[in-house]
Amino acid sequence: MSFSQLVKREIREKLSKKTEGFTIPQNTNNIIQTDFRAPEGTDGVSAKEPEGTGAVSAKEQDDAKILAWFFVNKGSVNDPKSSYHLEIACDTADEAETVAELMDKNGFKVKTASRKGKHIVYLKERETIADFLGFIGAVSAMMEMENSLILKDMRNSVNRRVNFEAANIERTVGAALKDIEAIRYIETHGGLKKLPEGLRRIAEARLEYPDASLQSLGEKMEPRLGKSGVNHRLRKIREYADGLGMPGQKGESNEKK
Repeated sequence: MSFSQLVKREIREKLSKKTEGFTIPQNTNNIIQTDFRAPEGTDGVSAKEPEGTGAVSAKEQDDAKILAWFFVNKGSVNDPKSSYHLEIACDTADEAETVAELMDKNGFKVKTASRKGKHIVYLKERETIADFLGFIGAVSAMMEMENSLILKDMRNSVNRRVNFEAANIERTVGAALKDIEAIRYIETHGGLKKLPEGLRRIAEARLEYPDASLQSLGEKMEPRLGKSGVNHRLRKIREYADGLGMPGQKGESNEKK
Protein backbone atom coordinates (compact mmCIF):
# COMPACT_ATOMS: atom_id res chain seq x y z
CA MET A 1 0.00 0.00 0.00
CA SER A 2 1.38 3.40 -0.98
CA PHE A 3 2.04 6.19 1.51
CA SER A 4 -0.85 8.16 0.03
CA GLN A 5 -3.25 5.22 0.50
CA LEU A 6 -2.09 4.78 4.10
CA VAL A 7 -2.79 8.45 4.79
CA LYS A 8 -6.31 8.16 3.36
CA ARG A 9 -7.02 5.02 5.35
CA GLU A 10 -5.98 6.73 8.57
CA ILE A 11 -8.24 9.70 7.84
CA ARG A 12 -11.20 7.43 7.01
CA GLU A 13 -10.76 5.45 10.23
CA LYS A 14 -10.57 8.60 12.31
CA LEU A 15 -13.61 10.15 10.70
CA SER A 16 -15.64 6.95 10.97
CA LYS A 17 -15.25 7.05 14.76
CA LYS A 18 -16.77 10.52 15.02
CA THR A 19 -20.30 10.68 16.37
CA GLU A 20 -21.04 14.16 15.14
CA GLY A 21 -22.33 14.66 11.60
CA PHE A 22 -19.68 15.07 8.96
CA THR A 23 -21.41 16.48 5.93
CA ILE A 24 -19.73 17.27 2.62
CA PRO A 25 -21.00 19.26 -0.36
CA GLN A 26 -22.63 17.50 -3.23
CA ASN A 27 -21.89 20.59 -5.28
CA THR A 28 -18.65 22.29 -4.25
CA ASN A 29 -18.91 25.19 -6.70
CA ASN A 30 -19.99 27.49 -3.86
CA ILE A 31 -18.75 25.72 -0.78
CA ILE A 32 -19.10 28.69 1.53
CA GLN A 33 -22.85 29.07 1.06
CA THR A 34 -24.10 25.57 0.28
CA ASP A 35 -25.46 22.91 2.64
CA PHE A 36 -23.37 19.77 2.55
CA ARG A 37 -23.85 16.06 2.57
CA ALA A 38 -21.29 13.39 1.74
CA PRO A 39 -21.92 11.75 -1.62
CA GLU A 40 -22.57 8.03 -1.38
CA GLY A 41 -20.04 5.70 -2.96
CA THR A 42 -17.10 8.11 -2.73
CA ASP A 43 -13.68 7.04 -1.57
CA GLY A 44 -14.82 6.32 1.91
CA VAL A 45 -15.86 9.42 3.83
CA SER A 46 -19.65 9.33 3.59
CA ALA A 47 -21.05 10.91 6.71
CA LYS A 48 -23.98 10.23 8.92
CA GLU A 49 -26.49 13.00 9.20
CA PRO A 50 -27.13 13.99 12.85
CA GLU A 51 -30.54 12.99 14.11
CA GLY A 52 -33.10 15.76 14.04
CA THR A 53 -30.75 18.41 12.68
CA GLY A 54 -30.76 18.03 8.91
CA ALA A 55 -27.76 18.97 6.84
CA VAL A 56 -25.11 21.10 8.57
CA SER A 57 -24.30 24.41 6.89
CA ALA A 58 -20.89 25.17 5.48
CA LYS A 59 -20.24 27.86 8.06
CA GLU A 60 -20.63 25.24 10.80
CA GLN A 61 -18.31 22.77 9.12
CA ASP A 62 -14.90 22.22 10.57
CA ASP A 63 -12.36 23.30 7.97
CA ALA A 64 -10.16 20.32 8.75
CA LYS A 65 -12.99 17.88 7.98
CA ILE A 66 -13.83 19.60 4.70
CA LEU A 67 -10.21 19.52 3.61
CA ALA A 68 -9.94 15.91 4.82
CA TRP A 69 -12.83 14.96 2.53
CA PHE A 70 -11.26 16.73 -0.42
CA PHE A 71 -7.95 15.01 0.20
CA VAL A 72 -9.43 11.51 0.61
CA ASN A 73 -11.58 11.82 -2.50
CA LYS A 74 -9.40 13.98 -4.75
CA GLY A 75 -5.94 14.17 -3.26
CA SER A 76 -2.61 12.38 -3.12
CA VAL A 77 0.73 12.75 -1.38
CA ASN A 78 4.14 11.45 -2.40
CA ASP A 79 6.15 9.14 -0.19
CA PRO A 80 8.50 11.51 1.70
CA LYS A 81 11.35 9.07 1.11
CA SER A 82 11.27 10.04 -2.56
CA SER A 83 9.99 13.63 -2.87
CA TYR A 84 7.73 16.23 -1.29
CA HIS A 85 4.43 16.86 -3.04
CA LEU A 86 0.80 16.91 -1.88
CA GLU A 87 -2.05 17.83 -4.19
CA ILE A 88 -5.82 17.98 -4.49
CA ALA A 89 -7.12 17.63 -8.06
CA CYS A 90 -10.34 19.64 -8.32
CA ASP A 91 -12.91 19.31 -11.09
CA THR A 92 -13.55 23.04 -11.53
CA ALA A 93 -11.69 26.30 -11.09
CA ASP A 94 -14.23 27.42 -8.48
CA GLU A 95 -13.72 24.25 -6.49
CA ALA A 96 -9.94 24.73 -6.62
CA GLU A 97 -10.33 28.31 -5.52
CA THR A 98 -12.44 27.21 -2.56
CA VAL A 99 -9.90 24.58 -1.49
CA ALA A 100 -7.06 27.08 -1.88
CA GLU A 101 -8.91 29.65 0.21
CA LEU A 102 -9.65 27.14 2.97
CA MET A 103 -6.03 26.02 3.07
CA ASP A 104 -4.70 29.56 2.98
CA LYS A 105 -7.07 30.60 5.78
CA ASN A 106 -5.55 27.88 7.95
CA GLY A 107 -1.96 28.82 7.23
CA PHE A 108 -1.11 26.54 4.31
CA LYS A 109 0.38 28.54 1.44
CA VAL A 110 -0.61 26.65 -1.70
CA LYS A 111 0.25 26.81 -5.38
CA THR A 112 -2.13 26.06 -8.25
CA ALA A 113 -1.79 24.55 -11.70
CA SER A 114 -3.86 22.91 -14.45
CA ARG A 115 -3.23 19.35 -15.62
CA LYS A 116 -5.30 17.11 -17.89
CA GLY A 117 -8.48 19.09 -17.35
CA LYS A 118 -8.06 19.18 -13.57
CA HIS A 119 -7.39 22.21 -11.40
CA ILE A 120 -4.57 21.31 -9.03
CA VAL A 121 -4.03 22.81 -5.59
CA TYR A 122 -0.70 21.64 -4.22
CA LEU A 123 1.98 21.96 -1.55
CA LYS A 124 5.72 21.41 -2.05
CA GLU A 125 7.34 22.44 1.25
CA ARG A 126 8.02 19.40 3.40
CA GLU A 127 7.18 21.05 6.75
CA THR A 128 3.93 22.45 5.34
CA ILE A 129 2.91 19.04 4.01
CA ALA A 130 3.56 17.40 7.39
CA ASP A 131 1.57 20.12 9.17
CA PHE A 132 -1.32 19.76 6.72
CA LEU A 133 -1.48 15.97 7.22
CA GLY A 134 -1.73 16.52 10.96
CA PHE A 135 -4.37 19.20 10.45
CA ILE A 136 -6.69 16.86 8.49
CA GLY A 137 -6.30 14.04 11.00
CA ALA A 138 -3.46 11.93 9.59
CA VAL A 139 -1.38 12.25 12.74
CA SER A 140 0.45 8.92 12.33
CA ALA A 141 1.31 9.80 8.75
CA MET A 142 2.51 13.21 9.89
CA MET A 143 4.77 11.60 12.50
CA GLU A 144 6.08 9.09 9.98
CA MET A 145 6.84 11.92 7.58
CA GLU A 146 8.58 13.95 10.27
CA ASN A 147 10.66 10.90 11.25
CA SER A 148 11.55 10.43 7.60
CA LEU A 149 12.56 14.08 7.39
CA ILE A 150 14.75 13.74 10.47
CA LEU A 151 16.44 10.63 9.08
CA LYS A 152 16.97 12.30 5.71
CA ASP A 153 18.46 15.39 7.36
CA MET A 154 20.75 13.21 9.45
CA ARG A 155 21.82 11.23 6.39
CA ASN A 156 22.51 14.41 4.44
CA SER A 157 24.46 15.83 7.37
CA VAL A 158 26.57 12.67 7.63
CA ASN A 159 27.20 12.67 3.88
CA ARG A 160 28.29 16.32 3.98
CA ARG A 161 30.63 15.57 6.87
CA VAL A 162 32.08 12.53 5.11
CA ASN A 163 32.61 14.51 1.92
CA PHE A 164 34.20 17.34 3.89
CA GLU A 165 36.53 14.96 5.72
CA ALA A 166 37.40 13.19 2.46
CA ALA A 167 38.26 16.52 0.83
CA ASN A 168 40.42 17.47 3.84
CA ILE A 169 42.22 14.13 3.70
CA GLU A 170 42.82 14.54 -0.02
CA ARG A 171 44.26 18.03 0.51
CA THR A 172 46.42 16.83 3.41
CA VAL A 173 47.81 13.86 1.48
CA GLY A 174 48.39 15.95 -1.63
CA ALA A 175 50.29 18.62 0.29
CA ALA A 176 52.31 16.04 2.23
CA LEU A 177 53.37 14.38 -1.04
CA LYS A 178 54.62 17.75 -2.30
CA ASP A 179 56.53 18.24 0.96
CA ILE A 180 58.18 14.82 0.66
CA GLU A 181 58.95 15.33 -3.01
CA ALA A 182 60.74 18.60 -2.18
CA ILE A 183 62.63 17.03 0.73
CA ARG A 184 63.76 14.06 -1.41
CA TYR A 185 64.92 16.44 -4.09
CA ILE A 186 66.99 18.36 -1.54
CA GLU A 187 68.46 15.07 -0.27
CA THR A 188 69.74 14.23 -3.76
CA HIS A 189 70.99 17.75 -4.45
CA GLY A 190 73.32 18.52 -1.58
CA GLY A 191 71.57 16.83 1.35
CA LEU A 192 69.39 17.98 4.22
CA LYS A 193 72.48 18.94 6.23
CA LYS A 194 72.66 22.16 4.21
CA LEU A 195 69.28 23.26 5.55
CA PRO A 196 69.05 25.46 8.64
CA GLU A 197 68.44 23.34 11.75
CA GLY A 198 64.80 24.32 12.10
CA LEU A 199 64.03 23.37 8.48
CA ARG A 200 66.10 20.19 8.69
CA ARG A 201 64.25 18.98 11.77
CA ILE A 202 60.81 19.58 10.26
CA ALA A 203 61.97 17.88 7.02
CA GLU A 204 63.10 14.81 8.95
CA ALA A 205 59.80 14.76 10.86
CA ARG A 206 57.80 14.96 7.63
CA LEU A 207 59.73 11.97 6.22
CA GLU A 208 59.12 10.02 9.44
CA TYR A 209 55.41 10.93 9.60
CA PRO A 210 54.27 11.32 5.98
CA ASP A 211 50.52 11.15 6.81
CA ALA A 212 50.56 13.59 9.72
CA SER A 213 48.57 16.82 9.58
CA LEU A 214 50.27 20.15 10.23
CA GLN A 215 48.96 20.19 13.79
CA SER A 216 50.08 16.62 14.48
CA LEU A 217 53.48 17.28 12.94
CA GLY A 218 53.94 20.38 15.10
CA GLU A 219 53.08 18.41 18.24
CA LYS A 220 55.90 15.98 17.49
CA MET A 221 58.50 18.75 17.42
CA GLU A 222 60.59 19.79 20.43
CA PRO A 223 59.72 22.48 21.30
CA ARG A 224 56.25 22.17 19.84
CA LEU A 225 55.20 24.22 16.86
CA GLY A 226 51.77 25.55 15.87
CA LYS A 227 50.18 24.89 12.49
CA SER A 228 51.33 28.22 11.12
CA GLY A 229 54.92 27.56 12.24
CA VAL A 230 54.97 24.13 10.59
CA ASN A 231 53.39 25.52 7.43
CA HIS A 232 55.98 28.34 7.30
CA ARG A 233 58.91 25.93 7.56
CA LEU A 234 57.55 23.51 4.98
CA ARG A 235 56.97 26.40 2.60
CA LYS A 236 60.59 27.46 3.09
CA ILE A 237 61.67 23.90 2.28
CA ARG A 238 59.70 23.93 -0.98
CA GLU A 239 61.18 27.33 -1.82
CA TYR A 240 64.64 25.92 -1.15
CA ALA A 241 63.96 22.97 -3.45
CA ASP A 242 62.68 25.40 -6.06
CA GLY A 243 65.93 27.33 -5.76
CA LEU A 244 67.84 24.12 -6.44
CA GLY A 245 65.95 23.76 -9.71
CA MET A 246 63.17 21.35 -8.76
CA PRO A 247 60.42 21.60 -11.38
CA GLY A 248 56.90 22.52 -10.27
CA GLN A 249 57.75 23.86 -6.79
CA LYS A 250 56.58 27.43 -6.12
CA GLY A 251 56.37 27.33 -2.34
CA GLU A 252 52.61 26.82 -2.15
CA SER A 253 50.99 27.13 1.29
CA ASN A 254 49.77 24.07 3.20
CA GLU A 255 47.60 26.20 5.49
CA LYS A 256 44.34 24.24 4.84
CA LYS A 257 45.79 20.99 6.13
